[in-house]
Amino acid sequence: MFDSLEDRIKHDDQEEVTTKERMMHWAAIAVVSVLVFGGLVIGIRILD
Repeated sequence: MFDSLEDRIKHDDQEEVTTKERMMHWAAIAVVSVLVFGGLVIGIRILD
């Protein structure tokens, strides 16, 4: 697909992520993390 490293770098430069997309990505990770850890805490409290 790519003939050289230069072609790969040009291709990567065209796929820049906007600040909004980056923030949505990290917000989604934060929400999933809170849900997972909250579920673990609630599960442990139920078992006690």
